[in-house]
Amino acid sequence: MHRNLRIRFGALAFLATMLALHAPVVAQTTDAPKPGRFDFGKMWTFEYPPAEYFTSTYGFDASPAWFEKARLAALRIPGCSASFVSSDGLVVTNHHCARGSIVAVTRDGEHLLDDGFYAPTLEDERPIPGYRADQLIAVEDVTDEVYAAVDAAPAEGRGAARAAAIAAVESRLKQAHEGSDEVLVQVVPLYNGGRYSAYVFRRFRDVRLVAAAELDMGFFGGDPDNFTYPRYALDFAFYRVYDADGKPYHPTTWFTWGNGVDEGDPVFVIGNPGPTNRLQTVAQLEYQRDVLVPVRKAYYETRLQVMRDAYAADPVTGEQLDLRNRAFGLSNSLKAYTGRLAALQDPEILDLKRAAEAELEAAIRNDPELQSRYGNLLADIAGLQVRKRALAGPAGAFYALASGSNGSRTLRRAMMAADLLNAQTQGASSASLDEARARLRDVEDHPAAMEEDLLRLRFEDLQRYLGADDPLVVAALEGRSPEGAATSLLSRSVLATQAQTERALNGPGIPTDDPAVVLARALGPRVAGFQDSDRVVSDRERELAADLGRVRFEVYGTAVAPDATSSPRITDGVVKSYEYNGTLAPTHTTFFGVYDRYYGHDGNVEWQLPKRWLPVPAGLDLSTPLNFISTADTYGGNSGSPAVTKDLALVGLNFDRNIEGLSRDFIYLPERGRNIMVDVRAIREALADVYHADRIVDEISQGAPVEGRR
Repeated sequence: MHRNLRIRFGALAFLATMLALHAPVVAQTTDAPKPGRFDFGKMWTFEYPPAEYFTSTYGFDASPAWFEKARLAALRIPGCSASFVSSDGLVVTNHHCARGSIVAVTRDGEHLLDDGFYAPTLEDERPIPGYRADQLIAVEDVTDEVYAAVDAAPAEGRGAARAAAIAAVESRLKQAHEGSDEVLVQVVPLYNGGRYSAYVFRRFRDVRLVAAAELDMGFFGGDPDNFTYPRYALDFAFYRVYDADGKPYHPTTWFTWGNGVDEGDPVFVIGNPGPTNRLQTVAQLEYQRDVLVPVRKAYYETRLQVMRDAYAADPVTGEQLDLRNRAFGLSNSLKAYTGRLAALQDPEILDLKRAAEAELEAAIRNDPELQSRYGNLLADIAGLQVRKRALAGPAGAFYALASGSNGSRTLRRAMMAADLLNAQTQGASSASLDEARARLRDVEDHPAAMEEDLLRLRFEDLQRYLGADDPLVVAALEGRSPEGAATSLLSRSVLATQAQTERALNGPGIPTDDPAVVLARALGPRVAGFQDSDRVVSDRERELAADLGRVRFEVYGTAVAPDATSSPRITDGVVKSYEYNGTLAPTHTTFFGVYDRYYGHDGNVEWQLPKRWLPVPAGLDLSTPLNFISTADTYGGNSGSPAVTKDLALVGLNFDRNIEGLSRDFIYLPERGRNIMVDVRAIREALADVYHADRIVDEISQGAPVEGRR
C-alpha cells in the first residue's frame, strides 16, 4: 500500500491511539485539552468522499452514485455556489450572489434590485453579460505527477518545477476532454500543497436571470442582522443555463424540491467554501492574532466610520457613489475580522490547536522516516513567524495602500502620477504615456471631507506602525499632525481633485515637486523594499506549508479534511438549536418574524418591506418556515450552496453563519457555530402567493418548465 494511504481508519481512533501511546508527551494531566475528531473541519472533497462516515453516522448508503449525483447537481458561480433544480437547467442561488447580475440586466427605467424580477416566459429570461457557471464533471488526484517534478528539482527551482508540472496536467486533461462541451481544468492544492487534485469543470456561458426577490427581502435586516441569528431573509434568485444552441440545458441530474427538515434531521451542504486557516501551526496563528488580524480589523474599523460619516453628511451623493453598499462590504469584513480575533484570543481554541500540534509532532518524532524528513519542520515555520514579525511595521503602514475604494484618491493619483513621470523620464512610448494619463484622468473624487479623512488615516497608519521618528513619517508629516498634514497636502496638490488633475494634464503637466508626488516617491522605495522582503518570506512559507500538508496526509490520511480552497466540497451537519443571549435560538424562523421585525423597527431602512408585501399578501401563510440553522461546516463562498437531505432533496440555501461561527476560519466547533439557510418552503410560498410566479412553481414541483404561465 502506498505510504500516503496507509492510514484509513477514523481520526477519532487515531487520536485515541496517539493519546494512549504518547500520553506523557501529549497530555500531562487529565484536564489537558483533547482535540475533537473534527476540529479541522468537515469540508470533504469529492475525490476523498467520506462514504463510510456518512453511511455509519446517518444510516443510508452513501454510495459513489450518491456522491456523483450530489456533485453534478451542484454548480460554482462567481464568488458563490448554486444548483440545478429542474431537468431544463433551472438554477437556484442566493439573491446576494445575483445582485450584480440583476443590475447587469436592468433596462432603462427599471429598478430590478428594488422591485424584484420574474420572467413569465422563457423568452423573457434575460441573458447575463459575461456570466458563467461551472459544473464539476471529473476529478483526478495528480499528487504523484506534481511531486515527481518538484522532488527532482533543486530547492531554488521547486516553484518553477511545480508550475510546469501543473501546466502539463492541465494541458493533458484539456486534450482528453477535447470535443466535449467547453471545459476548464484547475489543479488545486489541498492540505496547503501536500496533495494536488485536478478538477475538470464544464463551463456554461449562457446563463439567464429567471426570477429574484427584492433587495429589501433578500437582504432583510441588512448590516445589523449580518452574522446573526434568528434571521428573516428571503435570500433567493433563479437562473437558467442554456446550451450552445440557445436552448435550455438538460442536466443529467438535479435536486428535487424538498419539503423541509425538522430539528435533529441531517443536512448535506455542497458548495465552494473560500480559503480557511485550520491547518496552520500555532506559531502561525499567534502571528495572525498579534499582527495580521489586528491590523486589518483596525483598518476596516476606521475606514468604515469615515464612509458612514460621509453618507450621513450627504445621502444623495452617498447613493450616487454607492457608499451604503461599500460601507456594508467594510462592515462585513470588520465583523469577520472581529470574530477571527476573538477566536484567536480564546485560550480554549489555542489550547486545542496546541494539543493537536503536539500529537502531530509526536507522530513525526516516533517515525524515523518522518523524523528525518520533517523533524525540523515546525521549528522552521516558527522561525519564519519571527521574520514576519520583524516586518510588522511596514505590513501595517502599507496595508491596502493602493485601494481605490477605501483609500485616499489623492494618494492613488499621486502614485500613478509618479509612475507617469518616471515613464516620461525613461522615454516610454507615446501610446503607453497616453494610456497612463487616461488612467490618471479616470480616478474619480471622494467627497472632500471623506477624502481628507482617508488621507489623515493613512498618515496615522504611517505614524502608528513605523513610529514618529521614522524618516518616511517625518517627511510625510512635515512637522504637522496627521490631520494637519492631510489638510496641507490637499490644499497644495494639483492631484487633490479630478478637475485639477485634468487641468494639469491638459496644461503644463504634473509638477515633479507637487507635494503628493513627492510623498509618493518617498513611499515607493519603502513599499518596494517591504514587498521584496515579504515575498521571500512568503515563498519560503508556502514551501514549508506544502511539507506540512504532506506529513499531515501521511499521518492522518483523509481522516482530516483539507482546508477550504474555493473548490467543490460537501459537508454534513444536523438541524440543531443553540443557546444564545440567555435564551434558546429556534431551529426555524417564519414569515411572522418578518412582520414583527418590520413593525418593531418602524421607519428603519434595514427592516423595510417592499410594496407588494404590504399589507400581508392574500394567501401568504405566515407560519411558513423562512430560515433555519444546522451544524454544517460552511464558510464564505458557500453562499447559495444547496442544503439537501439523504435523498438529495433540496431543503435550503446556505446564505450566512452566526457570529459564533466565525471561529471556523481556524477550527470547527459545531457546538458554537451554525450555518443559516433559506428554507425552500418559504421560497415556494413566496413564488406562489406573493410573486405569482406559477411557471417557476410548476417547474420546481414537476421538474419541467410550463411556458407562458404568469
